[in-house]
Amino acid sequence: MKTIDSLPLNNKSNSGFLILISVFFFWGFVAASNGILIPVYKDRLNLEQWQTMFIDVAFYVAYTVGSLIYFLLSKIRGGDILNQIGYKNGIALGLMISAVGALLFYPAAQTESFALMIAGLFIIGLGFSLQQTAANPLTITMGNPQKGAQRLSLAGGINNIGTTIGPVLVSFAIFGSIAEGQNLESLDAVKTPYLILAAAFILVAILFKFSSVPNQINNVSTDAETNNENANKSVFAYPQLWLGMIAIFVYVGVEVATAANLPEFMKQHVGTATADVAPYVSLFWASLMIGRWAGAVGALDIGKGIKNILSFTMPYVAFGVFLLVNKIANHDLTPFYIYALIIVAVIIADILSKGNPARQLVIFSVCGISSLIIGMLADGMLSVYAFISVGLFCSTLWPCIFTLAIAGLGKKTNEGASFLIMMIMGGGLISWLQGYLSKNDLLGIQFSYVVGVACFAYLVFYGVRVKQILKQQGIDYDAKNNSGS
Repeated sequence: MKTIDSLPLNNKSNSGFLILISVFFFWGFVAASNGILIPVYKDRLNLEQWQTMFIDVAFYVAYTVGSLIYFLLSKIRGGDILNQIGYKNGIALGLMISAVGALLFYPAAQTESFALMIAGLFIIGLGFSLQQTAANPLTITMGNPQKGAQRLSLAGGINNIGTTIGPVLVSFAIFGSIAEGQNLESLDAVKTPYLILAAAFILVAILFKFSSVPNQINNVSTDAETNNENANKSVFAYPQLWLGMIAIFVYVGVEVATAANLPEFMKQHVGTATADVAPYVSLFWASLMIGRWAGAVGALDIGKGIKNILSFTMPYVAFGVFLLVNKIANHDLTPFYIYALIIVAVIIADILSKGNPARQLVIFSVCGISSLIIGMLADGMLSVYAFISVGLFCSTLWPCIFTLAIAGLGKKTNEGASFLIMMIMGGGLISWLQGYLSKNDLLGIQFSYVVGVACFAYLVFYGVRVKQILKQQGIDYDAKNNSGS
């Protein structure tokens, strides 16, 4: 029999939870803004598409390096680092590290140094690695752990407010004073949004230090762990974890690669200028917000009737946020209204998943494969919207994978979480692979999206296999759902 300890929700922990999920906003803001930096540096420094992918490589590989540092320091100190310094303190430290990286954008822009800029992104990613290692388990345990995936979806919805706003604000900061048809004369404008971001990192770090976010959490535990044999097992003895590590690698990979290569696809196939691509990049990341707001409804403690209504309305509220942000930025919204019809697909997929993370992983991954195939076979704006809709079906995959991968790990939950964070490097490496294959003498930009199809195919496999693995360990999400949990 499984027993799961979690932090009880009350007014104090609710306020702490709201502060906790603020860091999810920053992760989204920076990650999505990279999609604007890629074509900017490509045009200004005359780089090839695969070379600009080092922007994503530096940012996402930093998660791996940060996780390795975390793992090695924990071994050297003889215990989990976060348990020693505290979760709240760990997030605050991570924010300060990220602030240092953001400050590097000033000399990088002044000298137009590509190397210095990606060094800044690397340091930001190091800070994010520590933040993610602490924040994801906290999010799962701050309340009913059976709704941990849905709570992560809620936090992911906040993340995607950042991903929706980020490309628009960064694009405006860079191109706002550039007349239509003119080229960017220097990279000086790049430094402004990142200096502001550095100040925000520092401010929120101070806020965290004095917040009610818990410094310690109770780990998921099982009766079986009273057995010394289980307690001494390696974390890699749990197949749900190491298979989940691959799943995180390919999930982040297909998500980031789809967005990172979108500007180049639109430039080649639709003739969209670099300065005009921001709202489309914003819509891709807003699509994750749309899907996550739909999935987060299940985490709310409300009546079934209201919950059913919100399941249909919340995705369109999220879409309204995208429209509002881009209206304020004075972008033409006419091309985007048709997307309201595509949103119906993610609502249906969410209903079919019934809140089960393994089932949702399979259904959403199949939908993602379908979107990529349509995008590769069609052309023009139909292809653009097909590729953008991949964001809808990536939306809830992170919480599904993360929840399934750490299920049943007990006292090894933190160690397992750090290994999962390590695999975020897939965002950089798979982006680079797709960028390399997009050369005209290889697959070309349109058919390079077959890389994403392969990624989703693995996620379908993981969703089917992990359900079998967890059932063998006595963990059945269908049984939990049927019991009314």
